[in-house]
Amino acid sequence: MDFRITGLSPEPFRHLFGLPDHELKQHRAIRVIADDTRYPDRIEMCEAAIGESLLLLNHVCQSAETPYYATHAIYVRENAKQTYDRVNEVPTVMRSRLLSLRAFNDAGMIIGAEIVQGSDIEAAIERLFDDQNAAYIHAHNAGRGCYSGRIDRA
Repeated sequence: MDFRITGLSPEPFRHLFGLPDHELKQHRAIRVIADDTRYPDRIEMCEAAIGESLLLLNHVCQSAETPYYATHAIYVRENAKQTYDRVNEVPTVMRSRLLSLRAFNDAGMIIGAEIVQGSDIEAAIERLFDDQNAAYIHAHNAGRGCYSGRIDRA
């Protein structure tokens, strides 16, 4: 089964890029400098390079007006420009982590979920999309719960 993984658009975050730290605080955001290669950017779906600047901020990852409405902290690289958008390609930031996959129907209600090693994500995507009521899947890092990306049928 073909699937499409997308990162976030940089547009909702651009107004924060380059702001001084005291102004970021007003947006419940902080700037961090990657001191290793485990800072996953949610726009281009890649690990930040050591020394690269990111924003840690809260993001509405499930906006449906249901009990599953959700927000959580994510990282976005301040120089990220292009939204990750690939068919049948799993980015390393997903492939290398333990993931919580949550399938939602058109009404924004969870109808299936799996915990899976990123190396085994394709089989889990197929199992969740076997339910024809599954409209989309959200991937989250299982450890810290951070939103990782959206998966749709291609």
